[in-house]
Amino acid sequence: MAVSKIKIARVAKDLTQEELAQAVGVTRQTIGLIEAGNYNPTLNLCLRLSKVLGKNLDQLFGEEDHEDDTKSGNLASVRR
Repeated sequence: MAVSKIKIARVAKDLTQEELAQAVGVTRQTIGLIEAGNYNPTLNLCLRLSKVLGKNLDQLFGEEDHEDDTKSGNLASVRR
């Protein structure tokens, strides 16, 4: 399993799960679940995480290597 972007950003900021949890108003267990991919945070929590970690939503929650289908010429997924 890949290391989560949240964990990478947290470690880069030299924060423990407990410190990040306190900064965004949740429990350490919630941060652990988010990092493990077992919890989908609310939009408000995503925004708080982004602010504390100094990243935008796409950097923390966006898909990696996602290319716009219309740019790649694959219009099948765009058509009805």
